[in-house]
Amino acid sequence: MTLEFNIIELAAGLVFGMISLSMILAFIRLILGPTAPDRVLSLDLIASLTIGISIALMIISKQAVYLDIAVFIALIVFIGTVAISKFLKRRFYDQ
Repeated sequence: MTLEFNIIELAAGLVFGMISLSMILAFIRLILGPTAPDRVLSLDLIASLTIGISIALMIISKQAVYLDIAVFIALIVFIGTVAISKFLKRRFYDQ
């Protein structure tokens, strides 16, 4: 019986494990964040980690559709982050 060593599967397992741990820590910061900017930053981190998962899935499955999903998520998150930042700036600094 031979043990086949596939570096891509090993790396994918490590990537998913590290991203999962990072996602848990980001959710903790989202819940415990004392200020609104902390929560916005944790949501942005969660979105970036979701993009990382999508790209890792693209590498494993060799299907380019996951890259389209990653680009779509990045565009939506960017627009949302800018909108929330403008709202928070107006709320905290224009008083």
